[in-house]
Amino acid sequence: MISHGIGIAVGALIVAALVGKFLLGVSGPKGTVAREKIKMGAMAVDVRSRSEYAAGHYQGARNIPLQELQNRLSELGDKNGAVVVYCASGMRSSKAVGILTKAGFTDVMDAGTMRNLEE
Repeated sequence: MISHGIGIAVGALIVAALVGKFLLGVSGPKGTVAREKIKMGAMAVDVRSRSEYAAGHYQGARNIPLQELQNRLSELGDKNGAVVVYCASGMRSSKAVGILTKAGFTDVMDAGTMRNLEE
């Protein structure tokens, strides 16, 4: 029989692993939804720098660095079209959602990190 203390420790390790997976940006429910939106026609927008994009990006994603986004909104087309944004940590993509929403885009999803889009 497993002692109560060992059972709690094992449970804590499982929870820590799941939380760690979420915090590290490893694909989860958010990534699954984002990938499905892209498959259905949403535009994937990488808001990282040009050099980060050049080092690797989600296939088919358009690179519009966050600091250029406000001036390049016309490249995103119809404001009712679906847009999925991502970056390296989730910080810039979160800011991008705010910029797009304020500009009138109605279907914007923050995928967080590029890792979330990996299958």
